[in-house]
Amino acid sequence: MLTIEPARRRRAGRARLGIALAGGGPLGAFYELGALHALSEAIVGRALTDFDVYVGVSSGSVVAAALANGIDTTAMGSIFIHNTATILPLTPDILLNPAIGQYARRIGRLPEVLLDHGRAFLRDPLQGFWPGLMSSIGQVLPAALFDNAPLERYLRAMFRAGGRTDDFRRLHARLFVVATSLNSGESVAFGDDAHADVAISRAVAASAALPGLYEAVDIDGEHYVDGALIRTMHASLALEAGCDLVICINPLVPFDASHDRAGQHANLAEAGLPVILGQTFRALIHSRMQVGMASYRSRFPQADSLLLQPDRTDARLFFTNVFRYSGRRSLVDHAYQRTRRDLLAQAGELSAVLAKRGLELDLARLRDPRRMFSTAASERSLRSRRVVPRLRETLGRLEKVLG
Repeated sequence: MLTIEPARRRRAGRARLGIALAGGGPLGAFYELGALHALSEAIVGRALTDFDVYVGVSSGSVVAAALANGIDTTAMGSIFIHNTATILPLTPDILLNPAIGQYARRIGRLPEVLLDHGRAFLRDPLQGFWPGLMSSIGQVLPAALFDNAPLERYLRAMFRAGGRTDDFRRLHARLFVVATSLNSGESVAFGDDAHADVAISRAVAASAALPGLYEAVDIDGEHYVDGALIRTMHASLALEAGCDLVICINPLVPFDASHDRAGQHANLAEAGLPVILGQTFRALIHSRMQVGMASYRSRFPQADSLLLQPDRTDARLFFTNVFRYSGRRSLVDHAYQRTRRDLLAQAGELSAVLAKRGLELDLARLRDPRRMFSTAASERSLRSRRVVPRLRETLGRLEKVLG
């Protein structure tokens, strides 16, 4: 679903372009990758890796940081989806590594907690043994299920390879990675002037640390967790940086089961706790995102905005298991095709907005029914196979001349 908000007035000069990506776990990152790939093929005039400002929250910060580092969507597909990149592929083990250290530290406190509870019960038996015990046991429960250190190491290796950088200050564009301070409850934008010295990989690990699933990340003595706890997308950071056009992608929308004609998912209450919690989280995130987007119209009248979201009736997206490799490939191509459909459906209005910023819409490519998410990777591989023999031939001729 594409929502277009044209600017009320136009600012003169070269257009500044921005991308703001919300969170949504692995599912959200793969949806954003598919949607961005469709945009990268359809928009002519500026590559997505040549934009001026990038904003990422939670899993969206992984994709935003990659774009800011010059990693286009085709390369991200090779790294995250097809496992054909030269660096280590992104495997579920990196995202779902048990927090063994966290478990050990908490269990190690069990004797002390039980002893303190026993003393408290002896002092005041009327308070009840079992209620107090349940309260004390909460102190030894793990604060996180999974360890986010493998993800940080993986991102550090990716950003430091191939001429890229793990330093905000060395990027060609402005990158903001938003996290939430656990102790103060305030959001922090890593990459701004006050936090530009933090490594990008560590900032992303902090932004993606969903409480309960991942440990809070310690940065200069402060502990940070998922940036979506305060606001969903933080597109205002790109608008405040002077962007004239901001492309926003929000992968999490509540599923509308009332339109399920097949009746397979007509009652989410019977689908189990994970589905119920997922629907609740999506509803909270989506409502806050709508409030934020509505405020941008009056606060930044000189800027155009494009908001891409999944359809609320998209059961395939809602129930996909993204930790299966086949699920990843299916999901990213599904997002790619749906985005192409949405762009083509509003091609007239979209073309007018893009033209103001010196951009065009490639309708021929949008209408090509043969294209898939993997098409660009195949085309790039074919070009490489053609270039290598030519390079060898040229080097052979050069060697003869020099000889």
